[in-house]
Amino acid sequence: MAFKLIEAAQHRWQAVNTPHLVALVRAGATFEAGKLVERPDDHPQPEAA
Repeated sequence: MAFKLIEAAQHRWQAVNTPHLVALVRAGATFEAGKLVERPDDHPQPEAA
């Protein structure tokens, strides 16, 4: 049964063709819609006076 589940899921898997991005993800980088988010919005920048 496990073999059939893996075989069915295999059709949806995609090959990793950008190993340098895998390193970024492991380091905690955030991606939105396939683009690297340089500065996440959870820490807003203080406004200049």
